Amino acid sequence: MIPLRDTNRSEVYPIVNSCIIAVTILAFIIELFQGQGLEEFIYLYGLVPARYAEPEIASYFTTGQQIIPFLTFMFLHGGFFHLLGNMWFLYIFGDNVEDRLGHLRYLIFYMLCGLSSGASHLIINWQSNVPTIGASGAIAGVMGAYLILYPRAKVLTLIPIFFLPYFIEIPAFFFLGIWFLFQFLSAAVSAGQEAGGVAWWAHIGGFVFGIVFLKLLEMMPKGKMNERIQRLTKKRTTPRLQVIHPVDSGDSLDLYGFISVSEREARLGGRKLINVAHGQGKKTFFVHIPAGVTGGTMLRLRSMGSQATGASGDLYLKVQITR
Repeated sequence: MIPLRDTNRSEVYPIVNSCIIAVTILAFIIELFQGQGLEEFIYLYGLVPARYAEPEIASYFTTGQQIIPFLTFMFLHGGFFHLLGNMWFLYIFGDNVEDRLGHLRYLIFYMLCGLSSGASHLIINWQSNVPTIGASGAIAGVMGAYLILYPRAKVLTLIPIFFLPYFIEIPAFFFLGIWFLFQFLSAAVSAGQEAGGVAWWAHIGGFVFGIVFLKLLEMMPKGKMNERIQRLTKKRTTPRLQVIHPVDSGDSLDLYGFISVSEREARLGGRKLINVAHGQGKKTFFVHIPAGVTGGTMLRLRSMGSQATGASGDLYLKVQITR
């Protein structure tokens, strides 16, 4: 299952989430330039439990070198697909959590989740001399918070079936529950041992602490400065990919649904990719939003309605303008 996006639209641009993604990508580029020194680089800036458990190993490092890995390990990755998977999940779930907490509290939240996931790994793998790296633990915290905040949101998921794309909306509580169960079973099978430098227990710790830190940070006021920044970063567009659940009109083959556009998109026009789910069938195609469209306007898509006995109806989309 490949999550494409959630159906819960965030109201502000996730500037902190985007900066975290940018910094993580930059860190990966720095890794690529290490060449033959990459292993030493990872050992120095990754989180290695034995560096803290074994005095003879710890003696080779300064106090600063022992502290820095608690920050840097969550920005390093073991390969391109490790990086891509983590950043994609952060992109999908992080914006909504930042929207709820506010920019500053979200930054604090993310770093606390990363530190807690690292501490979980450190305690459970106390004697390990293998460095663990990756943002998975911090992102697991984001996913834990998302589960609490938006359990009934839907995650638009791509399921490839014989190389054919199949889109399905899965409730967030089910999607994230399955993800957490997979982490727990993997941790049990591996008996607490890390795999490829990324520990399963770090994911579990991050997920659980994400829920705890969410509750604690929600008690903190956002602050006037944060509210001012949120007003400035308020989104002026709607999701490019939208899922439409049309209804029929009795005996007619025509279908009727809604499509959301922002005030700016209504004024200037745009292009949306829509996934129409009706009955057992699903269709995905682009829709052109004409410039100057108003709320309540019906967009007619010929031959995109129901089909029966060689005849086909039309699909009518009523424009909803969001503010």
